[in-house]
Amino acid sequence: MTQRPTTDPAALDRSDPAGEIARAADAYRNWGRWGEDDRLGTANLITDDDRAAAAGLVRRGRAFSLSQRFDTNGPQNGWRRRSNPVHTMLDTGSDAELGTQGFPHGLGGADDVVAMPLQASTQWDGLGHIFDRGKAWNGRSAGRTVTSEGDQVTGIEHMAAVLTGRGVLLDVGRHLEPSGELPDGFAITGEHLDATIAAQGPSSTVRRGDLLLVRTGRLARARREGWNGYAGGPSAGLSFTTAGWLHEHDVAAVATDTWGFEVRPNEFDEAFQPLHQIAIPNMGLTIGELWDLDELAADCAADRVWEFLLVAAPIPFTGAVGAPVNPIALK
Repeated sequence: MTQRPTTDPAALDRSDPAGEIARAADAYRNWGRWGEDDRLGTANLITDDDRAAAAGLVRRGRAFSLSQRFDTNGPQNGWRRRSNPVHTMLDTGSDAELGTQGFPHGLGGADDVVAMPLQASTQWDGLGHIFDRGKAWNGRSAGRTVTSEGDQVTGIEHMAAVLTGRGVLLDVGRHLEPSGELPDGFAITGEHLDATIAAQGPSSTVRRGDLLLVRTGRLARARREGWNGYAGGPSAGLSFTTAGWLHEHDVAAVATDTWGFEVRPNEFDEAFQPLHQIAIPNMGLTIGELWDLDELAADCAADRVWEFLLVAAPIPFTGAVGAPVNPIALK
């Protein structure tokens, strides 16, 4: 009989990441749940009725952008060739004044271009972003799914309309720390998520098909102290053991205010982002990173309403394994 994965971080065998990952993958795998040809994973859990109900959560008309800026002052440090966006002007007001643009009757204009990795700032990880032992989401061959021409099956363009629904913010940082900021290396467990829900009240109950946001406070500290390892360095984040919690609650997608979503350093002696390895290729769970949750969190704490309509459509770059997003929460 296959051993069930533990939900207690203290019980993880930190010397055996391969074994722990295999057990969790077997326990929480959603392959075939939405058919052999599925492209959406857990995003299938958001129904049209869910979206209609979420629209009813908009009472005040207050809108919050949950995106960080896209500019050269961002957090990226070159890891795996990820750089901050580079913005270049193609036409400017100076060109217009000099009359070099070639337009008639005094017309002038400005135009620009941006070069950037698609996961340079606030973004979604697509289902083709991470593989588990050579397999992509739904048990497909990783090599045949994502080629030099991009993700041939689960490209981010298929998510262009579906990631809209009921958003729920769990402000774990505010619940556990007076400062609102969890310390680096703090592993958020399912018990912490449940305790935050209990403290915040009924509007933060996590339901099937929700878009879950988890705030650690890491971005708030980076704003105050400088990036200082925000990208790739130590951070609070979700514990590997929350895979079962996310699977049990049937969330459609999950995003955090951190670079890497899960706790760093990771919880094994030798590991790199093991929760990604369960969530994306096995569960089919779309993951968001580098989200700015601070203004929304302050408003939720003030009115004690932690649910809202969330519109979080990625830019549909064909074949991309991730994409920028400017998520909008409406209350």
